[in-house]
Amino acid sequence: MVRLHFSVRLAYDVIDPAADFIFNIHAARTSCQRIVSERLAIGQDLVPLLDGDAAGNRLMRLRARQGPLQVEYEATVDIAHRAAAPDELIETPIAALPAGALIYLYPSRYCQSDKLCKLAFDTFGAVAPGYARVNAIQQWVQSQVAFRSGSSDGGTSALDTLAQRTGVCRDYAHLMIALCRALNMPARFVSGIDYGADPALGPTDFHAYVEVMLSGRWYVFDASGVSPPMGLLRIGTGRDAGDIAFATIFGRVSSWAPLIAIEAVEDGGRGFVAPAYCREALSTADC
Repeated sequence: MVRLHFSVRLAYDVIDPAADFIFNIHAARTSCQRIVSERLAIGQDLVPLLDGDAAGNRLMRLRARQGPLQVEYEATVDIAHRAAAPDELIETPIAALPAGALIYLYPSRYCQSDKLCKLAFDTFGAVAPGYARVNAIQQWVQSQVAFRSGSSDGGTSALDTLAQRTGVCRDYAHLMIALCRALNMPARFVSGIDYGADPALGPTDFHAYVEVMLSGRWYVFDASGVSPPMGLLRIGTGRDAGDIAFATIFGRVSSWAPLIAIEAVEDGGRGFVAPAYCREALSTADC
């Protein structure tokens, strides 16, 4: 089991008399990811509304007054991964997919899978279906795209990344998702925080990764390859980044870069191990 402790600090200056916010920064709850403790602090005297959406995301809404606004959230989370032998994972026939997975077959705003069908079949059509094909897509995306901070923005799509050949984690994820969907595999976007990335890549930030449904379960793939899948902590789940922004703002607001920290608790006596690369395919979703 992996135990991770993380914190998120967000700072804003509300310019209008009031502004509305929807935050998606709370750790997700699944059968594999358990919240041991969590704490929320808001700089203004406000009562936020915390509820869930259809995908299980824990969304926090609030209306802030004019002036400074600070939001701090921290949590300790235990992740008990479900592991499977990669060679045993197969692509689930469309007719046998759970109803909730169907939406992740279709093109979405940042994952234009319908525009990538020819590329996907030409490049991966001869690869054995199942985990091997998903892994081949992941490796191809990493070989074709250079990780470069600041090389993309909030409007960059899978097609843009394919043309530019540079990007950050969300761009890798969008391209991998689009290629998987083009091959009729449900694939979805996950936002979270990662432990184990090379410090040379910069300060800890929100991280984007991918889940693909194989053998009826969602399995984790870090499209950018910067972190071991065992070190990925789930916050939000959606079709693409447009579904699960960490902050959606309605009103005129100035903002500063998030301050994020994460650490792993290592305690062999209690069964907590540091995240590391492993051969097994890992799942942290409910189905």
